[in-house]
Amino acid sequence: MFRTILFDLDGTLVDTAPDMAAALNRLRVERGRPELDYAAIRGQVSNGAAGLLRVGFADVTDAEALADLRGRFLELYRADLHRHSLLFPGMEAILGAIEASGRHWGVVTNKPGWLTDPLLAGLGLDHRAACVVSGDTLAERKPHPLPLQHACRLTGAEPGACLYVGDAARDVEAGRAAGMTTVVARFGYIPAGERPDTWGADALIDDPAELRAWLEPLEPGGLAS
Repeated sequence: MFRTILFDLDGTLVDTAPDMAAALNRLRVERGRPELDYAAIRGQVSNGAAGLLRVGFADVTDAEALADLRGRFLELYRADLHRHSLLFPGMEAILGAIEASGRHWGVVTNKPGWLTDPLLAGLGLDHRAACVVSGDTLAERKPHPLPLQHACRLTGAEPGACLYVGDAARDVEAGRAAGMTTVVARFGYIPAGERPDTWGADALIDDPAELRAWLEPLEPGGLAS
């Protein structure tokens, strides 16, 4: 029985792609380029600013120019962080079920804390999460297992009693290395051509509601400590 359920943030817990795509397109317009279709951007959102710039400015290779683009992209994104970002459909019911059963849930993401924290606060999730481990919380980030191991320490759960849900190969790699059961959210930001069935996860889901099968029995207060 899993005591703690941990989630990646972008593309797993929260659908942040609309706001990140909007920031990228605002940057393109600033630099005299046309906006890109949302579908062309969505698959790279889990790869953060670096992945998005590869889509939006594939021809830019100079390190200084890329650093300038990255800084401006992050400014634009931070200024309008959660205008359209929401929990994925069905995820609120899953979080409620986890909480009602006395379990914990938390976030382990590579997104930096100065973006993660205000995003979760804006969505009213900051006080509900038992832990939040961001990409700059520790010296290592996913696919290194240290962030997930740190989440275990914060929640008082053994790795074997944790389920980690993510939408990228690095999430599965980190979870397995930490000794956790791993689940791939196929509704997340998986680029065309990727084969999540080859990542070595314990399960793949197409809807947050499928997590209920991993949470039974859900008896109110049954795991409270």
